[in-house]
Amino acid sequence: MNKTILLGRLVRDPEVRYVKTGKAVAQITLAVDKFVNGEKQADFIPVVLWEKQAELVGNGVAKGDRLLVEGSISTRSYEAKDGSKRFVSEVVAQRMEFIEKKSANASTGQSGSERGMSDSFGDIGQVFDQEIPF
Repeated sequence: MNKTILLGRLVRDPEVRYVKTGKAVAQITLAVDKFVNGEKQADFIPVVLWEKQAELVGNGVAKGDRLLVEGSISTRSYEAKDGSKRFVSEVVAQRMEFIEKKSANASTGQSGSERGMSDSFGDIGQVFDQEIPF
């Protein structure tokens, strides 16, 4: 089974473009926290969203916003301008939830669900903000 769930903050504003068939595609990078030897670190995970989700992300989120993404890991290759073969691993999103806006959270302390945003995963943001005792 190839399933990935990520909770993280956008590293930069989304990049949305349209492919030849007219479908929207958005590329984002999520900074996802992890703890190594008790020290907080982050992984920077590339995520691709298609069609309606791509348009929603392009119009509704910005650098620093927190998102929950459910998808699968995909690996693809392409030929670079210098002729070398390059490989890319990324998460292709099937579902995405807005958790909180950076600016709204900073000024009001509200989570996404308190501001009326869809949050079908429950208030998962608070769980991930706490340290796990093991």
